[in-house]
Amino acid sequence: MVAVTSPDLRHHGDLDAEPGLLDFAVNVRAEQPPAWLRDRLVAAVDRLGRYPSAEDDLAARRAVAERHHRSPDEVLVLAGAAEGFALLPALRPRLAAIVHPGFTEPEVALRTAGVPVHRVLTTDADGHRLRQEAVPPEADLVVLGNPSNPTSVLHPADVVRGLARPGRVLVVDEAFADAVPGEPESLAGSAETPGLLVLRSLTKTWALAGLRAGYALGAPSLLTRLATGRPPWPVGTLTLEAVLACCQPEAVAEAEIAATELVAHRKWLVEELCRLPGVAVQQPAAGPFLLLRVPRGPQVRAALRAQGIAVRRCDTFPGLTEDHLRVAVRPPVRAAALVAALAQALGQALADAASGPEQPEPEPASEVVADAAGAPAVRPDARAGAGYGAGVGQEAGS
Repeated sequence: MVAVTSPDLRHHGDLDAEPGLLDFAVNVRAEQPPAWLRDRLVAAVDRLGRYPSAEDDLAARRAVAERHHRSPDEVLVLAGAAEGFALLPALRPRLAAIVHPGFTEPEVALRTAGVPVHRVLTTDADGHRLRQEAVPPEADLVVLGNPSNPTSVLHPADVVRGLARPGRVLVVDEAFADAVPGEPESLAGSAETPGLLVLRSLTKTWALAGLRAGYALGAPSLLTRLATGRPPWPVGTLTLEAVLACCQPEAVAEAEIAATELVAHRKWLVEELCRLPGVAVQQPAAGPFLLLRVPRGPQVRAALRAQGIAVRRCDTFPGLTEDHLRVAVRPPVRAAALVAALAQALGQALADAASGPEQPEPEPASEVVADAAGAPAVRPDARAGAGYGAGVGQEAGS
């Protein structure tokens, strides 16, 4: 076995958001579900004494189908959208192309299964624009996020759809699509695109990270392949109830209102951050988070933590550096604390840069080992709690 250096692909925002810190690291909109949703879940607890039924599953799939103008047989309810990534090896791809910077769990799942992975890197200089020609034509599986995490870039639907090819599965992670008013670039309703697999999450908008609820949309034959090897009753009663509830027209309308409010909150935060010396904000941004580049990133991140602020380190995303940070968009009354703390941290970092002392050592990346065929396989993270910050238990786009 030959050790090689790689980003810590199983680091997610929940590991940055330690208890007691003001959380700008995780992209969940609220601290708990809305009261109406909690009431529905509490009422469903009385059904936990029996197994989830085929009728329960069908009711949830019908609700998703109506929400996206699809057929119920084009819906697969998942234990969190991240389960969809964990299932990708069942498709038996010969070469996977993954657009980065992006959510890292697809790469972990595929590499662990021995699938060759080609990284398609977007860049700061190009505004992290998706270029179709950068995707290898021989790739029979392509994975990307839209909006992309952590760049917050919303790719045009036509550009994403243009990646579809005969014999290729195109996986679009739409974990944050419902945070965009009107969902103009979503492909969730695009049943005619061959090989398209769209993954959606309920975690972010509805504060359900602890429940694990999401779904996949695709052709029935593709969903059958994806579900190969799932255990009996793969999705619990509460997850099915959550999917059913959050796809009702009233819930969709509530999510649209929240998305519109998010636009105003993001605009305020961008304006405030752009006033700070040394901060570069990736724009335009469409998601409930912003990608920043700051001088002396590890020092700034440590200073924010000392002030009680958690942000998402981004050197664990392929293509980004230790000077990149991701911050969740919060209402101005909460985000003002981030702006103030960042101004203070930057002031000290810029002063130190002028005088020339060394930065603190960056946090170590995980070690990746190459197998006999030379394919990297991620070594499980040994930190406390890492098992719940990685893998199928970790929501897409965290």
